[in-house]
Amino acid sequence: MQLNVQIHGNGEPLIIMHGLFGTLENWGGQIKALSEHFTVYAVDMRNHGRSPHSDTFDYPSMTQDVLQLMNDHQLAKAHILAHSMGGKAAMQLALNYPDRVDKLIIVDIAPVTYPHHHQDVMRGLNAIQLASLKSRNEADQQLSQYIPELSVRQFLLKNLYRDEQKQFAWRMNLPVIEANYPNISIAPIGPPYTAQVLFIKGEHSDYITAEYREPILKLFPKADYRMIQGTGHWPHAEKPGIFTKMVLNYLSK
Repeated sequence: MQLNVQIHGNGEPLIIMHGLFGTLENWGGQIKALSEHFTVYAVDMRNHGRSPHSDTFDYPSMTQDVLQLMNDHQLAKAHILAHSMGGKAAMQLALNYPDRVDKLIIVDIAPVTYPHHHQDVMRGLNAIQLASLKSRNEADQQLSQYIPELSVRQFLLKNLYRDEQKQFAWRMNLPVIEANYPNISIAPIGPPYTAQVLFIKGEHSDYITAEYREPILKLFPKADYRMIQGTGHWPHAEKPGIFTKMVLNYLSK
């Protein structure tokens, strides 16, 4: 699959991979800052954003998508910066193809199987009446019955667009994402990745906890760890300046 990609800047290649329900547009500020130092390849993962849709939705297929991107652009190796679902895909890439990864940064996700914790999100997204929807504000009102956090609703509703008939539709492939959710919950598998990895955690997020230290070190024995205070699951958006500095410090070692 040929992923939708935006390329900015000059220098060593850096691939940015977003999380579940996200798009490359969520990384706009980081793309601008990091492209001053690297050639940034910001991608929409399959079934997200402007990338193609497919009934196959799992980490092996996402790994092959990124490899195709690298081959198409003649990238023997690249730095990888990846968040949440994208982070698991990046971990799978590193475990299976370590020679294609230069430096790896994983943002607020661990190599573990998580319980289903997006039930309210799925119910809320499916409850939005797209056929009769008149505005984004109306969609936000419908979604607020399931998701009280405004920031989460704003993040999810960035997936809305008007199609050729001027009707609201989802850019993401919501039915396939929902049907394949177990494939996204599972942990990446493979032989240990023996190069260094940086894990960045949001202080208030529960995606990386003390109990996940052992599975992290089992697959990534040289893992390093940083925490950004006052942030949740999206530290790159909540504290962008601190996040950028942390990434640049690691990549410039």
